[in-house]
Amino acid sequence: MKISEVSKKYDISAETLRYYEKVGLLPAVQKNSGGIRDYSETDCGWIEFIKCMRSAGLPIEVLKKYIELFNMGDYTVEERRQILINERKKLIEKRDAIQNTIDRLDYKIEIYYKNMCEKQKELLK
Repeated sequence: MKISEVSKKYDISAETLRYYEKVGLLPAVQKNSGGIRDYSETDCGWIEFIKCMRSAGLPIEVLKKYIELFNMGDYTVEERRQILINERKKLIEKRDAIQNTIDRLDYKIEIYYKNMCEKQKELLK
């Protein structure tokens, strides 16, 4: 796949794809005889993974470490697993904090609603 096709398929700019390759998140993408990047299914799998992790807020440095370990082979499985466990824990903490904020907003919204209803009742008297 050409970079424009990958960009469209995954809704990621071509600049971002080049950046991911430059910083080592993606392995060097093969180029065709004309020097145009030709993304493989494996490359696309990495792009899906990176996009998912980035959309959840994982830092590039964490992903770089994970991919570096992946490229080192199977003896790094436990270390990679631990990275994923740690990042999952952070995401759960963020989710809980967001839920607490939503709950507080719901409470405040309900108070405003009750106050508005009471004021409307007074106006109708």
